Amino acid sequence: MEVKGATLLYTLAGLMITFAGFSTLLLSIRPASGARLSLLDRFIAKTVMTHIFVLAAAALLPALFALYDVQETWIWRGSVALFALPMLYLQVSYPHRRRKLLGQGPPPAILAVFVVFGAVVTLATLGYVLAGSQYIGAVYITGLTTDFFTVVFAFVIALDVIMQQPMEASERPAPH
Repeated sequence: MEVKGATLLYTLAGLMITFAGFSTLLLSIRPASGARLSLLDRFIAKTVMTHIFVLAAAALLPALFALYDVQETWIWRGSVALFALPMLYLQVSYPHRRRKLLGQGPPPAILAVFVVFGAVVTLATLGYVLAGSQYIGAVYITGLTTDFFTVVFAFVIALDVIMQQPMEASERPAPH
């Protein structure tokens, strides 16, 4: 039994994992040029990877449930519950985790898009799918796609912030 929208979900999962790898490569530019990784660099890399892997898992859940011949309505309900609860936690706790580690909250654009808009989208997706309204599969996929692009947006903004940081030379051993 193939779930409706499976091809789009597989494509999203592939795109998400590709983005995770690409973002990690971009963050490695600074150390490759002799700068140390800052706490912000590491925090952003961990945040992007965590969010992307939750999203990629969410993109694969419906097909996994379909393998067990679960009724389509329950495929989407189960998938949204397993996706939305951890994602909402990650989205809402982001400012606190960032402030705790770095001593300052996120820039306003990241707070507005990544945290607030992302959480609203995730919560709306959860509510709509659990309510069992029409097009729940489409709403689920739309929610995943939108959340993915909030991560992409936040990464681009964060990358701009990182590239404006002064480069601290890493400690390298003297040549022998």
